[in-house]
Amino acid sequence: MADRYYTLAEGCPFASNSSTVQLRNNSGGGLSLLQDTQLIETLAHFSRERIPERVVHAKAAGAYGEFEATSDCSDITSASFLSKAGKKSPVLLRVSTVGPEAGSADTTRDVHGWAMKMYTDEGNLDWVFNNTPIFFVRDPIKFPSLNRSHKRHPTTHRPDANMFWDFHVGNPEGIHELLHLFSDRGTPKSIRSMNAYSGHTYKFTKEDGSFKYIKFHIKAAQGVKNMSSEEAVKIAGENPDYLIQDLYEAIEKGDYPVWNVYVQVMDPADAEKYRWNIFDMTKVWPHKDYPLRQIGKLTMNRNPRNYFTDIEQAAFSPSTMVPGIAPSADPMLQARMFAYPDAARYRLGVNYQQLPTNAAKSPVYCPYQRDGAMRFDDNYGGDPNYVGSSLQPTKFYQEVKKSGAARLSGLTEHEKWVGEVTNFQSQISDEDFVQPAALWEVLGKEPGHQDRTIANLAGHISGVRSPQLRNAVYALFAKVNADLGARLKKATEAAVSA
Repeated sequence: MADRYYTLAEGCPFASNSSTVQLRNNSGGGLSLLQDTQLIETLAHFSRERIPERVVHAKAAGAYGEFEATSDCSDITSASFLSKAGKKSPVLLRVSTVGPEAGSADTTRDVHGWAMKMYTDEGNLDWVFNNTPIFFVRDPIKFPSLNRSHKRHPTTHRPDANMFWDFHVGNPEGIHELLHLFSDRGTPKSIRSMNAYSGHTYKFTKEDGSFKYIKFHIKAAQGVKNMSSEEAVKIAGENPDYLIQDLYEAIEKGDYPVWNVYVQVMDPADAEKYRWNIFDMTKVWPHKDYPLRQIGKLTMNRNPRNYFTDIEQAAFSPSTMVPGIAPSADPMLQARMFAYPDAARYRLGVNYQQLPTNAAKSPVYCPYQRDGAMRFDDNYGGDPNYVGSSLQPTKFYQEVKKSGAARLSGLTEHEKWVGEVTNFQSQISDEDFVQPAALWEVLGKEPGHQDRTIANLAGHISGVRSPQLRNAVYALFAKVNADLGARLKKATEAAVSA
């Protein structure tokens, strides 16, 4: 701003930003002095500018916008942001690749994360989704291993097809996601032409304790568009920030991208007898069984003012929920509800929720979380920092208190069923190949899509040195479709021999 003048970090005005205090002699040399606060401050801050990079989802684009409810959803949820058509909530969106580092190309073939913070009138709601409706694993203990197998080899420090396919042959429940990844869907043409999905099963809850199981779907109004593998590789070499640039420039010129937001809704009684375990993240609910119901519209209309403060410091977690939305017994969801806030505390500090990009727009009163590094507010003054105070009793939001009590007392029988069906999540059965087989048939309806998928797979598998491991990969895909396995073997062995 025109009326601002330069100061040091403590606010002290300074006459120059490009000079140092030195003890000099006639030779032209000089010795810097410790009394030069500006120099020490400048060098010390520069060495500490970087914060730990995200272990996954490091490379990302981001933008601000709004969510608008398109209907009254009070028949299935008490969530305030869905209470009437036309109600709007501000939103922060961060879309990322998963495996590669922050400096990598964003057109690399990869799953793309869709992290969204909705600043509602009842607190923040985070949607931490992906651009695929399913995932590679359903047992959370495998999650670190999955990501390590997709990253750099500990010896060569390069991506390695051998450990990639060794992991997936040993954990074949990911075959459905692998078909998504190596189809055209693995290289989206832009963020604006990308769908997103919760993958996890959530609950919509009401004040009387009733609930429905739901899955979220976010559909690009611009239509889904993907790149060929060749196009994605070419752009990666020419402009590794292509997706970031595309979103930024579209918003700058007023071409605001829009997505329609839907849910699939399932009654708890249906879940108990449904063909597939609804808490299995490697499975979808076919739309013919549970059609989409629109609940809102998402529009991104403002770019970050500063990428670091708005996007790099943003923290998202599936555990960040508002009244009317609740977790299910999905084991991957349960684990992520711990892992994501834990990662944020490591990366940003224990008070990361107070950073402006993460702070709720609604009132916050949590006097039992006090002190810690980088506390920015008044730290709740002298209010009791312990529960059960008679000197200053804590007030509670009655709607949450009432609905919480109802939930605790009203789900007993269903929760018994949940306890019975969630064991042995990682056991493999023929059912694990039914949905991938259906996806392979869908890809066959688009001219050339199956051929491109096989070419993408063969190009990657050809990097596997062991013939035995390559044969195991062919056998894995043959369980989806025998012709797919045979064609994949022929294409891969030709690439190996070339």
